[in-house]
Amino acid sequence: MKQTTALAVMPGMVTAECSTWTILLTILFFPAAVRPASLEPATLKAWVEYVDSANKRMEQRLGPGKTFLWVDEAHDRLAKVRAGEIVVAPIGPENPKRVPSGLIHDWVGAVFIAHATLNDVLPVVRDYARFKEMYQPVVLDSKVIATSEAEDRFSMLLVNKSFFMKTAFDTDYESCYFHVDDRRVYSVSRSTRIQEIEEYGSGAQHFLPDGEGSGVIWRLFSTTRFFERDGGVYLELEAMGLSRDIPVSLRWLVAPIVSRVSRGSLLTSLRQTENAARLRAELAGRKAGSARSTAVAVRTARPPRCVSARAPS
Repeated sequence: MKQTTALAVMPGMVTAECSTWTILLTILFFPAAVRPASLEPATLKAWVEYVDSANKRMEQRLGPGKTFLWVDEAHDRLAKVRAGEIVVAPIGPENPKRVPSGLIHDWVGAVFIAHATLNDVLPVVRDYARFKEMYQPVVLDSKVIATSEAEDRFSMLLVNKSFFMKTAFDTDYESCYFHVDDRRVYSVSRSTRIQEIEEYGSGAQHFLPDGEGSGVIWRLFSTTRFFERDGGVYLELEAMGLSRDIPVSLRWLVAPIVSRVSRGSLLTSLRQTENAARLRAELAGRKAGSARSTAVAVRTARPPRCVSARAPS
């Protein structure tokens, strides 16, 4: 298996890559109509353990006889995705999963990008500077921090307008991809910094320390799988996020909203990525067709009638 970039995430975890897909998590969570919260050590410990288990699940998919794709685990699921439907589902019987003073949100979605190749899709999900164009209106700004053979890092300014919040999030990520073979690639991701900006857009806006604030987003992590087959590319994203807990008095009201918004957010992000990849594939096809037409024209054109020049005798 070829690893295109390498960087350590946390002890006991596989290396991490932050792909396009983490941005959807900014609107998976709820606006907490309660006092500000702090990320507690017990909450962070539970998150680390959960991410570790997610990494192990990904590693198991690489074993002999295992299914690389989630869609391949159910025939009806595969049929829907192959037919052009985006399928989204929660992971596990309890979602969000309650941990001490927090919630872990875990959703998976799949899309089939017909007539595309890995060479069409991968450049799209690594085009960090264009995330602000591809993933509007959630991403207000996106910048490349550093890219090299060993590491990719970038930042995004995220905003949640779903609930009329005057809050934005300034976030940093690290990225890494793993090439299993010529047709299969997977990536994992993590946020390295999430700072909430209160009163965003006003003269009173200010940054809060990492782990402080509303608790809408504390940590982000994702695993993405790419498989080129059946005349296109299957793309799957398992997106995970850590937020504060929902107060008992609000759970009956907020929990259904969290589920509905989570599903819709993942679907929208996958659709946006699909559209960007399709556009790239179409442009590449047009260029290839134009190049072939030009080559044919050159071969079939009659050569000019020339008179050879003789040296004077």
